[in-house]
Amino acid sequence: MSEKKPVIRVRDVMKTDFSTIDGVETVSEALKKMKSRKTSVLVVNKRYDDDEYGLITAGDIARHVLAKDRAPDRVNVYEIMNKPVIAVHPDMDIRYCSRLFADYNLVRAPVLNGREIVGTVSPNALVLDGLYRVC
Repeated sequence: MSEKKPVIRVRDVMKTDFSTIDGVETVSEALKKMKSRKTSVLVVNKRYDDDEYGLITAGDIARHVLAKDRAPDRVNVYEIMNKPVIAVHPDMDIRYCSRLFADYNLVRAPVLNGREIVGTVSPNALVLDGLYRVC
């Protein structure tokens, strides 16, 4: 009889220390926050209760600001952010989360418990903090 592998959940590998920004802030402000927090992704806050979270990445800034020679202090986060974003639940098995990342070419996903963000997860976390545990 084969031994059942333990299920590793998103909550086991998610990053609970994440940075947020408001959509009305400029890309310059986003870059300063990314640099000071040593991250390449910021969660964009909801504007009101029925709104959705967004994400802005260094890649978004490279594609939509740097490559187009736009001034970072004249572009607002909301102009280039991704919203709505695909979010995952903390109880999701990391194997299914990994499939979601592969199917939709995701670089990061917010982890939502109900309507509140409790963390973020990346493919690196799924592999290095999740899969590595079972090896």
